[in-house]
Amino acid sequence: MIDTRRLRTLRAVADHGTVTAAAAALHLTPSAVSQQLVALEHEVGHRLFTRDGRGVRLTAVGTIMLRHANEVLAQLERAEAEVAAYTTGEAGEVTVACFATAISAVLSPAIAALRAAAPGLSVRVHDAEGDQALTMLLDGRADLAIAVEYRGAPDAADRRLSRRPLYAEPFDLVLPRDHPLAETATLVSLSGETWIGPYPGNPVHDVITFACQQAGFTPGLVHCSDDFRAVVALVGAGAGVALVPRLALRDMALPGVVVRHTPGPERRVFAAVRRGSDAHPLLRPLLATLRTIAESLGTA
Repeated sequence: MIDTRRLRTLRAVADHGTVTAAAAALHLTPSAVSQQLVALEHEVGHRLFTRDGRGVRLTAVGTIMLRHANEVLAQLERAEAEVAAYTTGEAGEVTVACFATAISAVLSPAIAALRAAAPGLSVRVHDAEGDQALTMLLDGRADLAIAVEYRGAPDAADRRLSRRPLYAEPFDLVLPRDHPLAETATLVSLSGETWIGPYPGNPVHDVITFACQQAGFTPGLVHCSDDFRAVVALVGAGAGVALVPRLALRDMALPGVVVRHTPGPERRVFAAVRRGSDAHPLLRPLLATLRTIAESLGTA
């Protein structure tokens, strides 16, 4: 009989591409991960991975096993959810991985609302960028992720996840108050400017780059920060211009800058849980409350 722990190891190695990275995610030693893979290959009777440069990639049989592993692990999540529902699930802790703007905009209000509606529910929050949140969810380090669409993100058909859309957030242009185009700027008119924005790898970096490319240019990104308060401060100091998600600007002091709406770019935010755990009694009220809060933003 195949050990389900080895199926989790198979999926982690497939997700991360190396034994070392999978071991770190699973809180195991690389040796332990290798031993589990060897044992699983012995159970299956076929090689599951082959070397690929410094990493590994699935063999044909490994791909088959991964597909079934996703189904088996989702079924286990459903079983745990049903058992939890049977035993009422009135108390417990949910770990949420979420990026900073969404913590302020939807997660914190949801936690406040659930204090009265579900007093036995405790929420542990980890600040994680949109791409990191999904990795934490798939690795089992989080029960729910609030993430954004980005290039390379698991899509809605991914058999490992169940996703629920929350809101679509537009971006605004932020310029120094004394900029010559402060009152008339469009994205196209700023093609030759110095730009300020997140580091490559941050999903927002992809949105900004794509929006500028659609406008006919590649932004000259000189100053980088993943903290939007820092980005706005640099704009206020005259260091350049920026595209910033609208909710990140909400309640932010904006000395020395002008904010102009611009059509087009937006980031789509969704909540995700591991497939099969949707019905868990601790996740149900949190998901429902997040959706209600997101709808109240007016951008859902």
